[in-house]
Amino acid sequence: MKNLDQQNTIKEILAKCETIAVVGFSRRQTRAGYYVPAYLHEHGYRIIPVNPYLDEALGVKAYSDLISIPDPVDLVLLFQRSEKVPPFVDQAIEIGAKALWMQSGIYNEAAAAEARSAGLDVVMNACMMVEHRRWVVYR
Repeated sequence: MKNLDQQNTIKEILAKCETIAVVGFSRRQTRAGYYVPAYLHEHGYRIIPVNPYLDEALGVKAYSDLISIPDPVDLVLLFQRSEKVPPFVDQAIEIGAKALWMQSGIYNEAAAAEARSAGLDVVMNACMMVEHRRWVVYR
C-alpha cells in the first residue's frame, strides 16, 4: 500500500508542481545533482538552483538556501545525504513549499513525517527524472 501511495504522490507532483528548488545543485554535469534538474528544465519545469557555492546554473540565479528564494516554490528536490535532510524540511515548510522530493538513495522517515504533518507531499528514494520518464514521457 505504501508503494502505491508513493506512486500516486509522484504522479500528482509531476502534474502539479511547476517551480522546483533544487538543493544541492551541482556544477559537475556528470552528477545527478546537475543532469536531473537539467533534464527537468528541458521538460518545462522552472528550476531554481540552491547551492551556496554557485552564482547561477542553467542560466538562472542560484541561491544559498531556500529562505533566500523570493518566488513561490512548489517542490523542494533534495540532493543531500539522508542525515542532512531535516534542516531543509524546516526551510521547505517555512517557504510554503507544497512538496518535498528526496532523490534516489535519500530517505529520512522522521523528516518525511515532519513534512507530511505540515501538509507537504513527500517522495523518498526515487529519481525524479526516472519517474518523469515513467509517468509522463512514455505514457
